[in-house]
Amino acid sequence: MMSLLKTILLVVFLAAAALSFAQTSAKATIEPCSCNFTTDPEVIKLAPPAYRSRFRPLDKIDSSFKTECGYLIVPENREKKHSRMIKLPYVIVRSKNPAKHKDPVLYTAGGPGGSSLGWVVNSTRSVLIEDRDCIALEQRGTRYALPYLRSFELDDAIKGAYRRNGNIDSAVLSGVKAVKGSLQQRGIDLAGYNTDATVSDIHDLLSLLHIDSVNLFGSSYSGGLMLAVLQKDPTRIRSLALDSPLPTFVPIDEDEPVNFREALGVLFRHVQQDSSAAQRYDHLEERFDRYFTSIKDSTFYLRYLEPGTKDSLSIAYTKNELLDIIINQLYDDRQRSHLPYLITQIIAGRHETYMTEKFNGLFRSYGAPDGMRISVYCADQTAYHSEKVIQEIGNLYPYLPGYRINDVYRAMCDCWKSPPIRQETRQGFYSLKPALLADGEMDPACRPLYIDRINHYMPNSQRFLLINKGHGVFNSKMMEIYRVFLNDPMKKIISTDPGIIGY
Repeated sequence: MMSLLKTILLVVFLAAAALSFAQTSAKATIEPCSCNFTTDPEVIKLAPPAYRSRFRPLDKIDSSFKTECGYLIVPENREKKHSRMIKLPYVIVRSKNPAKHKDPVLYTAGGPGGSSLGWVVNSTRSVLIEDRDCIALEQRGTRYALPYLRSFELDDAIKGAYRRNGNIDSAVLSGVKAVKGSLQQRGIDLAGYNTDATVSDIHDLLSLLHIDSVNLFGSSYSGGLMLAVLQKDPTRIRSLALDSPLPTFVPIDEDEPVNFREALGVLFRHVQQDSSAAQRYDHLEERFDRYFTSIKDSTFYLRYLEPGTKDSLSIAYTKNELLDIIINQLYDDRQRSHLPYLITQIIAGRHETYMTEKFNGLFRSYGAPDGMRISVYCADQTAYHSEKVIQEIGNLYPYLPGYRINDVYRAMCDCWKSPPIRQETRQGFYSLKPALLADGEMDPACRPLYIDRINHYMPNSQRFLLINKGHGVFNSKMMEIYRVFLNDPMKKIISTDPGIIGY
């Protein structure tokens, strides 16, 4: 019996050792290259002809700056022993300042699924480059990465469903299955695309570039990503700047419908405080809630002629499409001032102009989520969210159940089957690292509540609320504040701009 027990323990030990080896056998490397990054040719080949022209090479970087470009080559699936390797572009733009600081700024884009490299191209016109080098890493699966997880079956399925008044949810699931099959036919291991893997990519890049001190900069999803980078290994991290962040510990699927309604409530309060608009928009909040509750089970029809066709269609739509129009304008800082009028028109039943614009955009564009976005949301969020909590939203706002602000949701993830990220990544953690946190008071996605929650865990953080702003607030004024912060992250910054409230 003792001999059998020893044998079992030995087998367990060897299995654990093999698993450990499987996770670490492939080593990350760097391959220097020119900065002429282009989109994955496999995607360009598969793209609809009208869409191919949109895949432009990366814009040229101001030639007066010294740049270094390369590919970070890493395992596609870090949990597999024999994973294939993938290539992630990065760009370093060197500051011209001979007295520049040695701690660069490293940026990655939000989304998930956004491309990071455009930011570093624009960094040559930023105040940051005056003091520091700027680095951008293209996250795995995104526009200039190899491979790029883009396919077009989901776009086609959604458009087809609207054209024939089919069930949109059924069409989405059919499209998701087709996208998954298409990506797998290209040899892509979808289980390798999540926040945990990208965190390891960033640490590999810092290590291979021999960067001992770095300032992390992220927006929206990548705000949470940068928190996860800090959590994994804080030794190289000097500071963080998080623009409208989505922390890893926040259940966005459960929060976002109410986040939208809260942001709309801020708009309604501004309208009531505006003497010139108060009478025209009297009780607009109550009217909005009453109207959308009254139509929550209604179906409307639009006589619509799709551009480039000869025969018009009668296209069905519901309160969901009307809410899409409102939230899209709520996101847009330039168009938000027109939103109260738009709401009064929708409440009055004057939908035609707005729905026509919406369907023109839908049929013209390819806006469905790509494989990277689906994989990350399924692994990071949907794997942990509660359907029960989501249903409870209906107790507050009867018209919100069934309206999906996020374009990735549970039924899609049940098909996609992404393994969840580590539970530890989803947990809040405490840190004394300095952080600059900013959000807009009308952010419909990541409410200012989130920077307050981050501040709870990071007492050396500084928060800024931007009045009349939405999601993504690091404009030129905030970049000036960021520059001051970088030069002395522990010093309290006093804002003299009434539109930027420091607290």
